[in-house]
Amino acid sequence: MNFSNLLKEHCVAALIQTFPKQAPECAALIEITQATQQKFGHYQLNSAMKLSKILNENPRHIAAMLVATLKTTPASAALFANIEIAGPGFINFTLKHQFIAKRIHAQLHDPRLGVPIPEHPLKVIIDFSSPNIAKEMHVGHLRSTIIGDCIARILTFAGHSVLRLNHVGDWGTQFGMLIAYLKIVLPEINNLFPPNIDLSDLVMWYKASKKRFDEDPEFKKQSQMEVVALQSGEANAIRIWKHICSISSKAYQNIYDLLDIDITERGESFYNPYLASVIADLEQKNLLKTSDGAKCIYLKGFTNREGDPLPLILQKSDGAYNYATTDMAALRHRVQDEEGNWLIYVIDSGQSLHLQMVFEAAQLAGYYDPNKVRIDHVAFGLVLDAEGKKFKTRSGETERLVDLLETAIIKAREKLLKHNQDVIETELQASAKILGINAVKYADLSSNRLSDYAFSYEKMLKFEGNTAAFLLYAYVRIRSIQRKAHIDMASLIADNVSIILEEPIEISVGLLVCQFNEILDNCVRELLPNRLTDYLFRLAENFHVFFHQCRVEGSAQQNSRLLLCEAVAQVLHQGILLLGLKPLDRM
Repeated sequence: MNFSNLLKEHCVAALIQTFPKQAPECAALIEITQATQQKFGHYQLNSAMKLSKILNENPRHIAAMLVATLKTTPASAALFANIEIAGPGFINFTLKHQFIAKRIHAQLHDPRLGVPIPEHPLKVIIDFSSPNIAKEMHVGHLRSTIIGDCIARILTFAGHSVLRLNHVGDWGTQFGMLIAYLKIVLPEINNLFPPNIDLSDLVMWYKASKKRFDEDPEFKKQSQMEVVALQSGEANAIRIWKHICSISSKAYQNIYDLLDIDITERGESFYNPYLASVIADLEQKNLLKTSDGAKCIYLKGFTNREGDPLPLILQKSDGAYNYATTDMAALRHRVQDEEGNWLIYVIDSGQSLHLQMVFEAAQLAGYYDPNKVRIDHVAFGLVLDAEGKKFKTRSGETERLVDLLETAIIKAREKLLKHNQDVIETELQASAKILGINAVKYADLSSNRLSDYAFSYEKMLKFEGNTAAFLLYAYVRIRSIQRKAHIDMASLIADNVSIILEEPIEISVGLLVCQFNEILDNCVRELLPNRLTDYLFRLAENFHVFFHQCRVEGSAQQNSRLLLCEAVAQVLHQGILLLGLKPLDRM
């Protein structure tokens, strides 16, 4: 149990003892938060103002009565160094350093670092990354891929069963255009698809096919015929389409390998067999209305700029399906067939309205019960350049993701070489790859996902401030301390050596170590990776202060401080992995 929950239990128990009649109504108002400043202790209870409305008492008097009860409980003597009232009724708690030390000791013996397995694990399905076949992954895919992977890692570690889905765009009119164009420029594909084609070729031909589609009516008809052939399952069209998908997927996998991303590809085409049944089901439930030949659902509260009802179109007037149809089929499949009870869509903020309408329509259709299935749209802002504009190349095109990542590795190599000119080349290359990719990921995850953020190689590769390098350096420094001490840490932990926290910075570091499971709880609840990066940064920052203020090697407190260092290292290591980063033992 984390400290916040432990203190809440104590406060609720005190509330029941102090105000037994009103306790059932008041208990839900008890909220424990971490102290905002060191002078306020470690934790705060700020509920007296809310309780006063129910208890008809002065908030400070309520606080005084609760504190008096808390101080008489047997557990308080072991738990609290101080409980005091501040302002109009705030209660500040300071934990005993001996209690914190015991929790650190227990955490060192727990491979899960104090994070409990949930009593009822959930089946989580996360939809993230989702590039379009025959197109390059670009900087716009960066946030979905990195944020989705981080959330998947956190939820997996938290004890849930997680399915990571890559809902790639592998179906639609664009494939009719591309196939029609390929039959012109590569007539041999009717018999054999050339083996030397790569994604850059497909991208070039896709752009040319789009231009021709817009300008040539005859080519447009050919493209539409190819769409019909593809949708009807014509063997040659399917064969060519599969080659196009395979070439694209291979290129995407190279990027996923570079980013260390594990994801299962399940494109739009997977749900094609379910689309007709979705329409039939919605018609049977009398949810569809026809507007200009299109079949739509009208949902309460959704209007256009003119204030007219906004339709969710499920089938176009020509009988074609669209994204909404696929999304409805996917949602139904994920709940009813996959038995997912938590669906997460990591998709940019621009799709918020579309997803809101799909979720509400799916609920209306009975595809999920919000009391049994949680659905979250994990929205995110844009990646901007240094001038606050959309991140593009000098030619004005969207930056290819692979180019961005390779540039980060090159710049990381330059930074490391400047930092240590004696490093051997093989170690330099390996470290540069890790630092470069870590820097890109961390810069994204440390920004609140709901906001846009400016991409800067210079800032993200700094060794100071809230960066991946700063975190890695704290971890490297701990391993260096342990090597110099020439003590086997596993034996030291097994020997149950006491941890003694005396200096204020030791207590601060120790408290932060014990708050790891609390932070994980917040991340799971809010799905905000920057909660974890902020915590790890504070831990690393406090550790660096500890390093400068408290001697470890050769001091009278050496073994105790080595154990504190190890506790920090374990949390940093696990936190780094949960962010999708890789640790370094030397820098």
